[in-house]
Amino acid sequence: MTTDVTDQRAPLTWAAILEHPGADPVRDRHELTAPGIRALIVPVPSGALAAEVARDLADEGVRLIELCGGITTADVAAVQEAVGDRVAVGHVLFSVEALAGAAAYARSAQEN
Repeated sequence: MTTDVTDQRAPLTWAAILEHPGADPVRDRHELTAPGIRALIVPVPSGALAAEVARDLADEGVRLIELCGGITTADVAAVQEAVGDRVAVGHVLFSVEALAGAAAYARSAQEN
């Protein structure tokens, strides 16, 4: 398969939403781009804001949203309802082996 580098179509845009106390989804948002792809990293201060942020991202044309492991399953359901069938939604979960590290991150984030 060959790729036409002169293709002017909009890049595939996806986003990762992560929970981080004190984060501002506008101020702290980061964008990474490469030919044909655009990635947004969007922190939220609480999972409860994830649905609102996801709706805004869908309105911007984001086609995939990954929710990081700190987002609860209830908040994942709210995100899915907010974006409907416009966006594919994934939820990153921690394996049993990673729980100690995830807990340490959560404690550190709350202390800062």
